[in-house]
Amino acid sequence: MDQPLLSIRDLAVDFETETGRFRAVDGLSFDIPKGKTVALVGESGSGKSVTAQAILQILPKKARIAGGSILFDDTTGGAPVDIAALDPEGARMRDLRGGRIAMIFQEPMTSLSPLHTIGDQISEALVIHAKVSQAEALERTKDVLARVGFPDPRRALRTYPFELSGGLRQRAMIAMALITHPDLLIADEPTTALDVTTQAQILDLINELQAETGMSVLLITHDLGVVANVADEVVVMYRGRVMESGSREAIFRHPEHPYLKALMRAVPRFAMGEDERLTPIREVKSATLAQAHRPERPQPQGPILSAENLTKSFTLRSGWFSGKTRTIHAVNGVSLALPVGRTLGLVGESGCGKTTVSKIIMRAMEPDSGAVFFDDGNGPRNVHELEGEALKDYRRSVQFIFQDPFSSLNPRMTVYEILTEPLLIHGIGDDDMRYRRAKQLLDMVGLDHRSLRRYPHSFSGGQRQRLGIARALALEPRVLICDEPVSALDVSVQAQVLNLLKDLQAALDLTYLFVSHNLAVVDYIADTIAVMCRGYIVEQAPKTSLFRNPVHPYTQALLAAVPDPDIDRPLDFAKLRADRFSHPGQWPEPFRLKEGEAGFMKEVEPGHHVRLGRLPLEEAA
Repeated sequence: MDQPLLSIRDLAVDFETETGRFRAVDGLSFDIPKGKTVALVGESGSGKSVTAQAILQILPKKARIAGGSILFDDTTGGAPVDIAALDPEGARMRDLRGGRIAMIFQEPMTSLSPLHTIGDQISEALVIHAKVSQAEALERTKDVLARVGFPDPRRALRTYPFELSGGLRQRAMIAMALITHPDLLIADEPTTALDVTTQAQILDLINELQAETGMSVLLITHDLGVVANVADEVVVMYRGRVMESGSREAIFRHPEHPYLKALMRAVPRFAMGEDERLTPIREVKSATLAQAHRPERPQPQGPILSAENLTKSFTLRSGWFSGKTRTIHAVNGVSLALPVGRTLGLVGESGCGKTTVSKIIMRAMEPDSGAVFFDDGNGPRNVHELEGEALKDYRRSVQFIFQDPFSSLNPRMTVYEILTEPLLIHGIGDDDMRYRRAKQLLDMVGLDHRSLRRYPHSFSGGQRQRLGIARALALEPRVLICDEPVSALDVSVQAQVLNLLKDLQAALDLTYLFVSHNLAVVDYIADTIAVMCRGYIVEQAPKTSLFRNPVHPYTQALLAAVPDPDIDRPLDFAKLRADRFSHPGQWPEPFRLKEGEAGFMKEVEPGHHVRLGRLPLEEAA
């Protein structure tokens, strides 16, 4: 049997904390064979990223390798080297780090320097490890940028990270990792922040490059759908230890450990029954929802919130000094309706206009044309014409749950201050009433009353998202706009939050606009789904109709890009490689839209509407 490229044996990593020593990785052992992909799977806090940091000897200052070995079969010759015994700052480790072993980090925006161009940052690794000239390094950088799918590699050399989309920033990170032709690529959650189509393209790219170069890949992820599509072997971690490991076939067909089975039950799937619930590993118990009373309020005759023919454009400068501008049509004639107590899912890739629509509905942004109407039971009123008390009432009735639970909570405020701030702003209640309300809100989202005196940094990601939900509920709203509320969470924590949102809706008669790029998540929580692309609603239907019979080519492509945690239903990378599905001018007839035209929505079955560029010939006749 061939010697593995990397062999970890009994690895232990300790952290020195204020309360004493904490063992983050405890007796970890597994191998990475040459030319294969090993997936390291588990929830946040299981020790996956710490393992990667130990392999590269880039552990935080408070952490140290307390035991075990990391044997790397350096293909330059000689016996395997024990990375765990090397000096992190020594010449041997610096040669390995970035040269023979490279890493793609989880968040490309914080991993790339905002002050240096993409070309300089990628070529730097080559200059250090291959000892080539700057000119040659830039030429090879241009080639690798073309290889990872940059549309204009020469221009990309001069661009800064903030000028790139999330997908292109991630491709730049991959180019930086690959430019030295490493033997081992460590990919730490490389697709977590990307939409499903970009994610599928990145996974396809890593597969393709691996086949070409023969490198090994350590893929760190919590997404079992991704694992089912790209891994050869799987290692499941929990609290620093291996719970189960084996081939992809064995892990998915015959899972043995209860933790692995629980992880699989927490993943949203398209084939779920009408009343089937996700099963999180740790269920959130709400202390008050069972006896919650719905506020007595007048009910609207039609939708509680509706948008009619919204448009919004932005003018951007083409360069800092050129004086040239270009116009981006972010929202093109969008119309939506939210029935009381129901959930409308709004899905599409990053940049399609979902968040812009949300901001217009919240009155954080003015539309160029069109209107938003809110009906509190006394008849619909134009939201952008409201003033004074009427506007204040609207802001109470429609609340927002943000995508990033950490940056949306003030780090200098306690939980008590965060939850009672909306009440203070609206002049509701006295100190005693606000204190009771804060405790009630914590009960609703399954958090302990002792949390009131803590600060956001002391909570996990899932707990912070529940605090965001509690804050949104403080003013007893009627509508919640949920902007990617689970995209940054583990599958198990995601299941907790989705179940909580469902329970809150049933108990409090809430109406949701649920914005997401993950169709499997939207399928679980929404009643009706609107699919958005380049500012257009291209298809809208009840979820059962949409998933049974997707008509528009963009909807079909989105569905094809969702990785399923089922090895019998792999992603069709060849279809996704075409990359024509998000360009209206390249859609097949009769869906194609020419520059500047909006087309029209046609009902193909009851409640199921699709955008066409023109009528099919048989109907036009």
